[in-house]
Amino acid sequence: MVENTFHLRDAAEIIQALRQRQEVALVDVRDEALYAQGHPLFAVNLPLSRLELEWLDRIPRRDTPVTLYDNGEGLAQAAAARIASWGYSNIALLNEDLVGWQKTGGELFTDVNSPSKAFVELVEHHNHTPSLSAEEVNALLRENVDVRVLDARRYDEYHTMSIPAGVSVPGGELVLRVRDLAPSPETTIIVNCAGRTRSIIGTQSLVNAGVRNPVFALRNGTIGWTLAGLSLDHDQTRRYGATSETAQYHAAAQARRVADQAGVLRIDKSTLARWQQEATTYLFDVRDGEEFSTGHVPGSRSVPGGQLVQETDHYASVRGARIVLIDNDGVRANMTASWLAQLGWHVAVLEGLKLADFSQQGGWQPQLPSAPAADWVSPSQLAEWLSQGHTQLLDFTTYANYLKNHIPGAAWLLRSTLQQQGKSALPDAERYVLTCGSSLLAGYAVEEIAALTGKPVYRLQGGNAAWRNAGLPTESGELNLLSPAIDRYRRPYEGTDIEPTVMQAYLDWEYGLVAQLDRDGTHGFNVLQVKQEDVVV
Repeated sequence: MVENTFHLRDAAEIIQALRQRQEVALVDVRDEALYAQGHPLFAVNLPLSRLELEWLDRIPRRDTPVTLYDNGEGLAQAAAARIASWGYSNIALLNEDLVGWQKTGGELFTDVNSPSKAFVELVEHHNHTPSLSAEEVNALLRENVDVRVLDARRYDEYHTMSIPAGVSVPGGELVLRVRDLAPSPETTIIVNCAGRTRSIIGTQSLVNAGVRNPVFALRNGTIGWTLAGLSLDHDQTRRYGATSETAQYHAAAQARRVADQAGVLRIDKSTLARWQQEATTYLFDVRDGEEFSTGHVPGSRSVPGGQLVQETDHYASVRGARIVLIDNDGVRANMTASWLAQLGWHVAVLEGLKLADFSQQGGWQPQLPSAPAADWVSPSQLAEWLSQGHTQLLDFTTYANYLKNHIPGAAWLLRSTLQQQGKSALPDAERYVLTCGSSLLAGYAVEEIAALTGKPVYRLQGGNAAWRNAGLPTESGELNLLSPAIDRYRRPYEGTDIEPTVMQAYLDWEYGLVAQLDRDGTHGFNVLQVKQEDVVV
């Protein structure tokens, strides 16, 4: 057990700080499936099980006021001790955890990305964002009307399942790409996602930008399509193409106008440097990930604009922080910033950049705390040990990955279970080998396993990927689970095997978010009210 050396912070203090737009990092350290059962609106999920993989980028300043909580599982104190060892100095535990929050009158929101989803419901409530039912859209497609279906999700989601004739145009790209995708102003544009959030925000983005076309959201997305008994396509590969100079010129003017209306700031590199010294400041490049890899500003993180609006809490986990956005076209940063400003963020677009500023190549690399020293074992040596017995392999990968493919004899384990149950969570063995996809996460559990068991602990060189690359055998299924499958919340809008009752319950939850925002009173959202017929371009 971790000794409680951290002070308690009352929910009332956090609520006041939220209303005053001070920096707040309210962190739920439970695994995601438990977090999704109920949490404060601006609580972010950084599970103890994976704390090292994301913490330093999501809460970058060591003096940020951090408040940790669980729901009686005994995880928050362990998380506090861990981040204190990384140099964080302003750490507290939420007084009475979720019970204390509710006693103060705070609401608990279910699901994930609740701030963004609730905000979008408020956007539709104020703007009456135009939409069509699945049956109406299907009729347009069957009648060969001049219509374009633009799918605002990530490409991998689109590829899994899509509306017939849909084209993948992730939400942050819509305003930039729409003129080339629908060159005739007579073309009707349908924007869809899996549920409601990205359909609404994508449609309203086009409305706010004053596109020439009639534009509608597919009401309730692929969920609504499925509930209407209509068939989805699978494995489609249609994507947007290059942007013409004319389209980019018009889109930049439209996006700048919308961002100005929303109160987006404009700063240069010297101001950015000052901001980064003064307060928590996130620097996000909102272009497509491939563009980011080709060349980006050092120190920036790749987060395509549509996903940043959808999952703001996954990237900017300090409410009240500053967000600075980058693109190279004057469109995507401005449109994304317009939404973040309405979401209550202090947001700016970084201007005055030159081609030479996009000097760093490759993908984004997370900051990670140092892992304990550990002895490595090769896949071939591990195979020999396993054949001899007396060796227990512990796999810390995701449950979904373990289920799909793992090393024979591996036991699946969450570090939260290890924290709660200690040595009793572990099978007896003479030695332990730890792995995950790459052995990165497994490396952070080495000291804990060694301390609990007093036995030698090794780390698989290259993890499960190296084992497979060596041509060694694997197996699948729920064969040796030491933890409940709670590391991830299954979204009711993903995959192709969701029960209709679950999909309908999810839609009903979204419909109720506006009323819940009113009861909670901490959101600080400020929605631009723009209707299609009111826009003058």
